[in-house]
Amino acid sequence: MAKATTMNQLVEDLEKKRAAMELGGGKARLDKLRSAGKKTARERLDALLDKGTFQETGLFRKNRTVTFGMDTAEPAADGVVTGVGTVYGRPVNVASQDFTVMGGSAGEIHSLKVVAMMEQALQNGNPFVFINDSGGARVQEGIDSLHGYGAVFYANVQLSGVVPQVSVICGPCAGGAAYSPALTDFIIQTRKAHMFITGPNVIKQVTGEDVTQDDLGGADAHMQKSGVIHFVADDDDQALLIAQKLLSFLPQNNTEDPPIVDADPVVTPDLSLRDIVPLEGTKGYDVREVIRKISDHADFLEVHAEYAKNIVVGFGRINGRSVGYVANQPSAMAGVLDINASDKGSRFIRFCDSFNIPIVTLVDVPGFLPGVAQEHGGIIRHGAKLLFAYSACTIPLVTVVLRKAYGGAYLAMGCRDLGADAAFAWPTAEIAVMGAEGAAAVVFAREIKAAEDPDARRAELIEDYRDTFSTPFMAASRGLVDEIIDPAETRAKIAFALEQLAGKRKLRPAKKHGVFPS
Repeated sequence: MAKATTMNQLVEDLEKKRAAMELGGGKARLDKLRSAGKKTARERLDALLDKGTFQETGLFRKNRTVTFGMDTAEPAADGVVTGVGTVYGRPVNVASQDFTVMGGSAGEIHSLKVVAMMEQALQNGNPFVFINDSGGARVQEGIDSLHGYGAVFYANVQLSGVVPQVSVICGPCAGGAAYSPALTDFIIQTRKAHMFITGPNVIKQVTGEDVTQDDLGGADAHMQKSGVIHFVADDDDQALLIAQKLLSFLPQNNTEDPPIVDADPVVTPDLSLRDIVPLEGTKGYDVREVIRKISDHADFLEVHAEYAKNIVVGFGRINGRSVGYVANQPSAMAGVLDINASDKGSRFIRFCDSFNIPIVTLVDVPGFLPGVAQEHGGIIRHGAKLLFAYSACTIPLVTVVLRKAYGGAYLAMGCRDLGADAAFAWPTAEIAVMGAEGAAAVVFAREIKAAEDPDARRAELIEDYRDTFSTPFMAASRGLVDEIIDPAETRAKIAFALEQLAGKRKLRPAKKHGVFPS
């Protein structure tokens, strides 16, 4: 090839080389990926980012390995596309693995490109989004590949609590590669993707267990059983839409507040809120109806929707301000707190506290789940995570007791003693050490036993206890509830409280960090 002698020729040569790199593993492999219903690495970035905003970094980076044929290999962009763009006009650092290039395998340079984007995100205060589609470590590079993984993991931890990190799993994510998503704040997985440490073949050889890829590491398995992922998407397009919406609720970093978006001012009371919660404590209802009615435009992005359904967490807005919701779900296990619900709730609370997102807690909880399996599984230490998470918060905390609030579970759901700045109760609220039935059996055991008609006396004493203690008025008299409110005014009360708390500053004792129950 003749040597270029003009700037125009040099630019033409640059464009040819860039076009070759952007083809990844070649047209045939790209078409094969598309025929499987997936997007290419670059198409995923185009779908995630605002049109025309992506600026690539490291397109011409090359591996330095010379063993096992790598001296002649020319993996385009070393199998990962990295750079920066914007989502709704705000900068985001991104990395997208290219499965058409050596199966998206992560070698040293591949991983160091990802780390460079993470470090830039940390320095500039931008969220980091990593789109995963990789066969795992690049075995041809041996220990260099592991070195790259280690650098990614270390960077994940440095970013934690400083900038939001979102992982999107669009293809295989196996072995050590699965730990980087696990270190991020949110994981979105498509139904065509799989994530596991050891695959079905290895499990079969080692343990003799037969399991399919879907049952082992599919999106539904991780959502419903392991709780590893936070969102399930039908395809790449939906996954990237979820990522966009999620980022819209979040600040750029831990020094900023979330953006105020499309405020929906509270104008009139919502009388329909009076009809959602049954007066009978044994009847269930869907607490998400309450959440939608108090949220701007009835918009609620639920997190971990199919895992630990007895507690609901997610994001919404009230008068334009992002809030995190934590709510007991009476339609699932009566809303009790168990091991999984405690883990789910506490992690979400910790995230919101890290990124200045106020929490609205909706309480209807009969207690912690009793049972040998729960006790031996560590409900004490898992339940303590909720106590720790709320107590460590410095963000605004608003709590509304809808109905039941019994015993230690009442305390664990963001009560005044754990730092709630504003605490409200509906007239249906029952705030007590335990339910009236159990309490009466303990307090009045002798009196009931001595009565001529024990059953009638028991019923009478239960009602007396309920009238005295299982109401919001006792808590209000002690200052543990600020106000007993008409349900129709809930949205207005929360909105006003959040406005008043917008400038909240809370100092903590000097320390490196607390020791989270584990």
